Amino acid sequence: MARRPLPRILSSGGASITRGRELARTAADSATDVLHPLITITRGLRLLAVAGRQRWAATPKDRRGSKLLLVAACLTAVALVPHGPVLAVIAVMGAAAWKGRDRTPAKTGPDEAEETRLRTLYEALVPSFSVADEPAPLFAHGGDWEQAFGDYAFDGDGRLVRLRVTYPAWFTDGEAEARTRIEQVVHAKSGRGREYHFAWDEEANRLAVTVLDPLPATIAAQRFVTAPGETVLGFTDPGSVRRTVPVQDGDTNHDASPVVWRTGPRSLEPHLLAVGTPGSGTTTLLRSVALQALRDGDVLVVDGGGSGEYDFLAGREGVLAVECGLAGALATLEWAAHETERRLIDANRERQAGRPAAESAGRPLWILLDRPSVLGHLAAADGRPDPQDLLQVPLRHGRAAGVTVVLADQFDAVEGLSDAVLTHTRARAVLGTASREQMAAVLGAEPHTTPVPGVPAGRGYARLGEGEVLRLQVPATPDPYDEAAGEADRRAVLALLPGPVAGEAVPEPPGGDPFEKRDTFRAPQPAVAEG
Repeated sequence: MARRPLPRILSSGGASITRGRELARTAADSATDVLHPLITITRGLRLLAVAGRQRWAATPKDRRGSKLLLVAACLTAVALVPHGPVLAVIAVMGAAAWKGRDRTPAKTGPDEAEETRLRTLYEALVPSFSVADEPAPLFAHGGDWEQAFGDYAFDGDGRLVRLRVTYPAWFTDGEAEARTRIEQVVHAKSGRGREYHFAWDEEANRLAVTVLDPLPATIAAQRFVTAPGETVLGFTDPGSVRRTVPVQDGDTNHDASPVVWRTGPRSLEPHLLAVGTPGSGTTTLLRSVALQALRDGDVLVVDGGGSGEYDFLAGREGVLAVECGLAGALATLEWAAHETERRLIDANRERQAGRPAAESAGRPLWILLDRPSVLGHLAAADGRPDPQDLLQVPLRHGRAAGVTVVLADQFDAVEGLSDAVLTHTRARAVLGTASREQMAAVLGAEPHTTPVPGVPAGRGYARLGEGEVLRLQVPATPDPYDEAAGEADRRAVLALLPGPVAGEAVPEPPGGDPFEKRDTFRAPQPAVAEG
């Protein structure tokens, strides 16, 4: 099957304007450094002129004549002296340079309030970084904090934004509990309500603490520059990943650092599990993944919560089904299992015939399952099999068959997830406010930052396989027929939706208003293969 070309992003030249502004700012800074002596002399001449004008205005009128005569005599003497004008110009320039110099005192150390804060943090770390009978303790009550702290910086409110801590070599920095205890103390004494990044250098016995800026929550759903098989889960801190993509953030264009999840036959993390709290944005993440998957694949959506937040996908080209009931979900997932087996058989036949196996697989198939725990409870009450049992074949063999499974659930239902789901979903995401223990249980490792309360929707952490835990902000992807969402974000989602299936009419909302909530609609169910 011919590969579809990547969609081109319509650009208004905003990226070129941004680069031009950066170049102009760099040129202005360089010119300021080169012309600094001239700027200083010009400032001094202006100050000398102001001082002379003030002195002339303060002189009584009956004495101004004698002053003018004295000035004229001085100018005449300078003109008659050999090299007098040159010496006079040099003297004036020197006086102007001295007058126009920057007399702002250079800050050589912390002020009294900052020193008090550093000493308080030092005393709080003494119980963790000191032992009895230590010959030369680096941390001791009433000790010198300057030996342990360095490279510190404060913001305008006097709170720490950067700090380097040197700790004793005997400290067990390889244990997670010991590191967590130190991070909690630093977080409490440096100011709550901010997110801190902790970089442990175990070889040099140093801890670098940095305050992180909030991730942008204004990036809406859009066409991202990605290759086939790549999905942008969200955006993270600059420098955390080696790649950037151009994005439109409101009325401006800039480059952002994406968290790219790669699927396909060569992927090490073929399936994704997202866990969060109510309202944390897991449904938003699934909607974002669905819109990106529809560019070159087919999508099956099972809404276990029955909230109707995926109804806007029904009847669209590439959307095979949108199910919210137990019977429809079981039938759809059973078909997906048989489809996975069919693709595996066809791929094996193609390999035996010496032809590429990818051509028989067809378009990639995406299975999006939101709140499987709800469907599991309904199935248990009705005496039916758990829908998660039907995911065993797509989870185990989906990578070779071109089938990707994405699940989302809440923290209180993690224990109800099947072993197959927990084993084969190596790409993980945690959204919303959660404790470090909850994050470690889902991600397999604790983040190197301190979680903060009151995060926006779609904010959390992501980890792909055995990689590093990254901060994550999911693009704003609301239900386009949700009146509570912003109009710009809803229009951005509608612009990404494919057209209706040929011969199928997508029901229009009452009154023809494109932003009025649609009635519940379900696409035709795919046929279930027998045997």
